[in-house]
Amino acid sequence: MILQPDEIEHESMRIIQNAIDDSKIPPENLPVIKRVIHATADFDFLHTLTFSPNAIPLAREAIRNHAPIITDTLMLSAGISKRYGVKIICHVADSDTIAEAHSRNITRAIVSIERAVSEYPSAVYAIGNAPTALIRLCELIRKGKATPALVIGVPVGFVNVIEAKRMLDSLDVPRIISHGNKGGTTVACAIINAILYGLA
Repeated sequence: MILQPDEIEHESMRIIQNAIDDSKIPPENLPVIKRVIHATADFDFLHTLTFSPNAIPLAREAIRNHAPIITDTLMLSAGISKRYGVKIICHVADSDTIAEAHSRNITRAIVSIERAVSEYPSAVYAIGNAPTALIRLCELIRKGKATPALVIGVPVGFVNVIEAKRMLDSLDVPRIISHGNKGGTTVACAIINAILYGLA
């Protein structure tokens, strides 16, 4: 039997719902967790994805008030739903970002985050790939230069990933973190889209 995309998604969500115990999950967080599991087919995120209090409502309020979404990769920017007219910004591939990163001998992700913070210190920040971007953002938060409406800290990998997430978790900012090595652009995209779908 051939199913339409919306039917596949509906059935997938039904399977996920039947497989989890959501009795201790705050209702506002559940759609985000389910969408991440749907995107990754990985039930570990039920336990490793954590939310600071009111992270989802605070993010939605900021987006309704026209806060942009800052991403660390163009792939993440491309995957975010455009139906809500949210401004999505990623400076990582800009020519001046590339030139500055080369001249300073640092990653483009760091320069990209620095530029975004100088423009939109109170934006929603979504980092799914580059731990260096998350570390730099945390440093700017500590210095009072960034006051994000939400930080989605879900970089994937083995080098500085766990350390970056621990740094974010030590800060008093709205945050969603995938603890451990797992994460990635797919996870960050699922989280943002779940937040946006809740605006309807």
